[in-house]
This record gives sequence, structure tokens and C-alpha cells, in this order.
Amino acid sequence: MGWTIGVIAALSVFAVGWVVIRGASAVSELQGVETSASQMRTAIAEGDLTKAERIAPRVAEHAANAHSLTSDFIWRGFEFIPWLGANFTAVREVAHIADDVAADAVAPVLEVAADMDLASFGFTGSTLDLAPFAEVQKPLAAASATLSEADLRAQHIDADATLEPLADAVHKMRDVVAEAATVVGALHGASVLLPPMLGVDGPRTYVVAMQNNAELRSSGGIVGSLALLRADNGSISIVRQASTRDFPPLDEPLPLSDSAVALFEDRPGRYMQNITSIPDFTEAGATLALRWEQRFGDVVDGVIAIDAIVAKHLVAATGDLTFGPFTATSETIVPILLSEIYATFPDPVEQDAVFAGAANALFSAALTSGEPQQLINALAASADADRIRIWSAHPDEEKRLAASTLGGALPVDGERGPYVGVLFNDATGGKMDFYTRAEISTAVGVCRGEPITQVTVTWRNTAPVDAAESLPEYVTAGGHYGVDPGDVRTLIAVYGPEGANVRAVDRDGDEDSVQTTMLDTRSVVQHDVLLAPGESTTITVSFDGPGAGDRLTRVQHTPLIEDPNIGRTELVCG
Repeated sequence: MGWTIGVIAALSVFAVGWVVIRGASAVSELQGVETSASQMRTAIAEGDLTKAERIAPRVAEHAANAHSLTSDFIWRGFEFIPWLGANFTAVREVAHIADDVAADAVAPVLEVAADMDLASFGFTGSTLDLAPFAEVQKPLAAASATLSEADLRAQHIDADATLEPLADAVHKMRDVVAEAATVVGALHGASVLLPPMLGVDGPRTYVVAMQNNAELRSSGGIVGSLALLRADNGSISIVRQASTRDFPPLDEPLPLSDSAVALFEDRPGRYMQNITSIPDFTEAGATLALRWEQRFGDVVDGVIAIDAIVAKHLVAATGDLTFGPFTATSETIVPILLSEIYATFPDPVEQDAVFAGAANALFSAALTSGEPQQLINALAASADADRIRIWSAHPDEEKRLAASTLGGALPVDGERGPYVGVLFNDATGGKMDFYTRAEISTAVGVCRGEPITQVTVTWRNTAPVDAAESLPEYVTAGGHYGVDPGDVRTLIAVYGPEGANVRAVDRDGDEDSVQTTMLDTRSVVQHDVLLAPGESTTITVSFDGPGAGDRLTRVQHTPLIEDPNIGRTELVCG
């Protein structure tokens, strides 16, 4: 008996020593993956593929070693130890994911990139060579599939069950994999969509709608200036420019979905400025195209909506921009577009002329950019923040777009977790959202046996106290729409996971009268909020039922001038 206990004790000591030594080595290898991957990402961003290709084998070697060190039966046995086991499982899963990504995604993508001129991305003036895109579709598809699967696996690692240093490492790895999956997925989508959309099979025309975030709408901002672009075998040109003044209100509104009417009545169907209130861009894009076709008679192949913050990224890539009396840098373009124009030109007609000049200058600079790599990076950053939305009149293209973030469709819950969302729509009638700020947080858990998801939104009016006197009437709306100058009126809609029900609604600690409806299968609660300068309000909506209480819950929101702080808080059971 004593001999048996001694053998067991010796084996236990050996097993502990084994996993400690191998665990320390695995952690070291994973740190090597992180360091080398960061160096490789920097090299790719700088267009230095030779350096990236030298670094890639180091990433693969570190990842393979980490995977090997955490895959034996002794390590797997320690995963069953209560409390500590989750840490061993997390390390193994992280190592396995890193190995798969390095072998099946990094290498193919670098091989594809080596066949492309990253210094030009095929641009010659305002023309893009479309021929190489067909060659890269297959390897990009394979890499995208690997990264998408890795992203899903990474999201399902229970970091909350691990020790804090390891939890931080899991979160970092998730961010890296999610970013890579998004970028490579976008590249694959571009390789499929760009040739036909840019006219390889014949000319295409696209309406570009500039959204002004100083007057918020669901997908970013009120539609201001517009342009018609023509794409012909990769060559892009501006055909026509217009403003919303060219689109008088319709006596008979265009048809709208029930959810759009429930939230905004028939205004998006009557007013060009309000079409982007429609939460689903698959509907909003089609409506914008129809309004343009009715007004000008052009056949529209698609609609591209971009908000004012995209201009900041583009100017950073193209260089300073001159229009009207302004010379804008990447730091000044947003306040000029969203504030200074109104202070300089009280006459809306003059404002329209300056906005048209800005749009023309921006498009021209982008189409003739001498730094296409920086331009692509700028567009990628904008798309990643949901500041670019694209709709296509061609069903096969629209299906692919709608499944991506570029399509602006309502999110779809799935294995990666459910979505909740917050939509902001201005009802002031001015440009006061230049002074608004938001914070959004979620809390998930169980209350009295029911899974719950809480969404909390804090909304602030940071305008100066003397806004009624110090700001132009065009900005404050001058009281013409029933809002005192300087105040901000906002429709704030909060929606829950698919199939979930509204359990409770709270505003600043009290119940508040609200408007409720459905967005497809999502319950929506909309508040009508009025804030004086310096005031704020906090809205909390609790959801129960299907999809509620999921730790993988993600947040979608209207793109604002200043990105909102998004966090996770403790669940409060009322």
C-alpha cells in the first residue's frame, strides 16, 4: 500500500513538473508569436513584403511549438482539474488556433500579396487594373475560411474562467484574429466584387451619398451632398453632383418597411434627407437609388453612403484639401465640414456650394491619389467603423454585400453571439449633434433564474451654455421645429437580441413613456430625449428570452462624430 502511494506521489510530482516546464515553454512560444506577428503586420502595412516573408516562418515556428507543447495526454489530463483546468484548456486552444492561422492563413495571404504591387494596388491615375483580382480569389477564400473558423473558436474560449494574466492574453489573441479575419474577409470580398462593380463587364453608375453626422440618422447622418460616379473597366469618374435641394419632398411617399414607418412615420419615404434613418441599409440603399432615378433618369447600379469622418481618413492619405475659403488637414476637415461652414456661411445655398466643392475636391484627390496604399488603408479603417455602406442593384452582389459589414444590413445573431444595438436620430432640425456624446454598456447574467441582457446608454449635450446666442441659427435650428435653440432632441432606439423580449425600461431611475416596435425579430424601445446644454440622460433597457444573457453579446450603433465609450458592467436585477 505504501509502495503504491509512493508511486502515485512520484507520478504526480513528475506530471506537475512536466506541465510546469512545458507550460512555461508554451507561454514563451506564444509570446514569440505575438511579437513576430506584430513585426510582420508592421512590415505589411509599410509595404515591405520581403521583410514580412522573412518574419512569417518565425510566427509559424513559435505557433507550432506552442501547439506541440500543449497537446500531450498529460496536459489534457490537467484540463479536468476543477478551477485550474480552464487555464490549461485556454492555453491549448490559443496555441492550436495560432498554429492553424500561421500555417493555413498567413502563408497563403503572403503568397498572394507577393504577386501584387502593394505600392500601387494596380492603380494608374484613377484607373484600377482588375485583372489580378481573379487570380487571388481562391487563396484568399481559403485563408478567409481558416481565419473565420479561428475567430469563432477564439470567441468561445472562456477567458472569464482563467487567471487574469491569461485572460488578457486570450483577449489580445481574439483581437488579432478578429482583425485578421475582417481584413482578409474584406480582401476576398473585394476580389470577387470589385471587377464586376467597377465595370469589367460593362459600365456601372453609382450614387455616392455624403452623410453629415452633425445631424444624426441611423446609418450615420443626414444625406447632404450627392454625386453620380461612373466606373468603366476600372476607370472611375464623376458624372454629376447634386444636393438634397434637388430633391423636393414627395407628395406620395415611397414604400417603406413596417419597422421604418413605426419608428419614423413616412418621413424617410418623403424626404431625401431622412432616407438614412432607415436602420437597414439594404432598404435605405434601394430607396436612395429610386429617388435618384426618379429625379434624374439615370440607371443606378448601386449606392455608396459615407459619413463625414471618412473624410478625415481620406485627407490623411491624400494630403491637405482646399475648397471654398478653407484648406483642411486630417485634423481640421471634420470641424470644418460639421461646424465651421455653418458659422462662415449662414445662407444654406452658399453652404451647399461649399459642400459640393468639398465633395468634388475629396473625390478628385482620392481618385488621383499618389499613395494608393494609404488610400486603401483609409477606406479599410472607415469600413471597419461602419462608416461606409454599399448597396447593389445586382442581386448576386447585394447578397454578398448584405452578408458583410459593408452592406449595412441589420446584424444576424449566430455562433459568434447575439447583437444588441443603439440607433440615434436627430429631431432638433439643426446640426447640434456636433456637440453630443454617448456611452454604451452591456451587462449579461441571470436574474431570478432568467437570462438577462441589459443595454445602458448615456447621452450628453455638451454645447456651450450660451449656445442659443453663440451658435448660428442653422446649427441650433432656431426653434423652428419646436426645440429651444441650444437644446438637442434625439430619438434613441435600443434593440435586443433576436427573439428576446423587453423586460424592463428605465430612464434616470424612473419609468418613462416609450415607443416599442420590432426590427424583424428584434424588440425595439425608442425614447424621445430632449436635453439642454450640459444635460445628460441614462437609459437602461433589459431583455429576457432567446439570446439574452450571452457573454458573447456584441454592440452595434449609429456611427457618431466621437466614437462612444463601449463597456461591460455588472448586471443589476431590478
